Formats: sequence, C-alpha cells, structure tokens
Amino acid sequence: MVRFKRRDGETSGKQIWAALKQSVLTHFGDTGWGAVGASLTVKYYSPRTHVCIIRVARDPHRIAWAGVSLLTAIDGQRYIPHVVHVSAQLAAIEHNREVIARYRALAKTPAGYQDSYEEFLQTSAQEIEALQD
Repeated sequence: MVRFKRRDGETSGKQIWAALKQSVLTHFGDTGWGAVGASLTVKYYSPRTHVCIIRVARDPHRIAWAGVSLLTAIDGQRYIPHVVHVSAQLAAIEHNREVIARYRALAKTPAGYQDSYEEFLQTSAQEIEALQD
C-alpha cells in the first residue's frame, strides 16, 4: 500500500501506473521493467485518502518498491510517495479509517453523526476486500 501525498488536483490509477513504469525504466532499465511489468497493476486508488494498492509478483517486489520510492512526479506534478505497508489490503482499510477519523476530528463532528464519509468507508472497504483473487 502506497500513499501519494499531493496538495492539489486529482490523479488516476492509470497515471500512477504510467509514472511507476517510467520510474522503474529510468532507475532499473529494461531488465527491471521486464521483471516487474508483467505483474504490475494498480488495484485500488482513493483520491480522497490518497491510498493506492499496487500488486506485483513476489520475486520482483523490491524493484517495484524502489520504483515507488524513487518516484518524484506524476504527470508533471510533484508527489511524495510513502510505502505504508507491503501485503496491504487490511492495512489499506485501516488507513482509510484513520484518515477519515482525522477529517472528522478536524471538523469536530459528534460521535453519532452520520456523514458522507461513512458511505465512503463502506464502499472502499468492499472494493479493497474484492481485490483478493
């Protein structure tokens, strides 16, 4: 699970995949991309919490991890990627809950208040859990 921190604008999974491909090619060449490219997919991305789940085969996962860590921009916009967890479906759900809790705390929302974040948490949890193949 990766968190892409950016202050403005929206990003898509396709843009993240393309930027990651370019990062791997730049830093590890065709050999690195050959090891990672066949299995690399962006399985989930939430523009609200900036969480991204990237799936890659087990053997070349370190090349993909390094490619993410060395990534500095996506479509010309600067990003600061942060690898939060490896093998990350449950961690992504928990991370989304923590981010929403921070949003609610900043808004000083009462404990029993129902807001749009609750629907987001349910939907994102279902999407993430459905990723298991």
